[in-house]
Amino acid sequence: MAGNRGRGRGGRRPTLEEVAARAGVGRGTVSRVINGSPRVSDATRAAVQAAVAELGYVPNTAARALAANRTDAIALVVPEPETRFFAEPYFSDMLRGVGAELADTEMQLLLIFAGGDRERRRLAQYLAAHRVDGVLLVSVHADDPLPDLVAQLEIPAVISGPRSAAEALTSVDSDNYGGARSAVEHLLAGGRRRIAHITGRMDVYGAQRRVDGYRDALRDAGLPADELLLEPGDFTEEGGRRAMAALLDRAPALDAVFAGSDVTAAGARQMLRESGRRIPDDVALIGYDDSAIARHMDPPLTSVRQPIEEMGRAMIGLLLAEIADRGPSGTHDLARRHTVLPTELVVRTSG
Repeated sequence: MAGNRGRGRGGRRPTLEEVAARAGVGRGTVSRVINGSPRVSDATRAAVQAAVAELGYVPNTAARALAANRTDAIALVVPEPETRFFAEPYFSDMLRGVGAELADTEMQLLLIFAGGDRERRRLAQYLAAHRVDGVLLVSVHADDPLPDLVAQLEIPAVISGPRSAAEALTSVDSDNYGGARSAVEHLLAGGRRRIAHITGRMDVYGAQRRVDGYRDALRDAGLPADELLLEPGDFTEEGGRRAMAALLDRAPALDAVFAGSDVTAAGARQMLRESGRRIPDDVALIGYDDSAIARHMDPPLTSVRQPIEEMGRAMIGLLLAEIADRGPSGTHDLARRHTVLPTELVVRTSG
């Protein structure tokens, strides 16, 4: 009867063990399903969920968290100023993917900015108090001490984009090298030969890999990588304007630009138009991210799509697995894993 729902034998609440017995699995498996761990087969997950529904099992969140030394909270840490977070589509897309993957769990998401020294010190104290079960690190620079701090505290963590090829933390990234190669190869196929590249911040490993892809594509086409056509940027619109002005000053005959982000491409486009260059007639232009900016530019921007929302989802999946598989001592025994998702060139009319 409906009135008995949520009560076990003798009118008491059903236990985790009773759910496990009904589903024909172990207690740990039930716990993994309830905690949203991806390390459970679809069939097992369905059996556990059916048992939960039949018995009317309601997890005692507070008791479970206390017994497991858990907080049921995850921190999304962005070591950037808030202004950049809200100005760039990359971050909103990442947050959308993270939120979507957490929607069916009981985990709370805390958004923490750590763009300054004072914020970093406060964050270090917060993490040292073990107030979260895991950490997602987004937009981390090569010299940032936060990942090492998280590792020292033995907090499960996943980083968006490794700091180097030797990254110690579990990471999720897109194929920056392949994405850059595809952009340059497309420009070469269209007859462009003086192809400039406005990079991202060069203390970001992903930006370094894009430069590698740019150079190798030119080399394989028999063209030298002219350093005069390489200009550092910072993923911002104003950075795109400055870099484009510098490139036009020293290499006015350039006929294509591959920008490190769509936002950067927007700044480059403004400077090209102010200099009287037509896009794509005089100069072809390609961005990176395939954000809404790319679709709404005039002309619409050809851009390398990196699956940012999917990256956010993958980060949560890996982090929940690390949290669920923590050993009895509180440390997590899961081997570090590095996931690289494919990119795709989306061709529009800018180049």
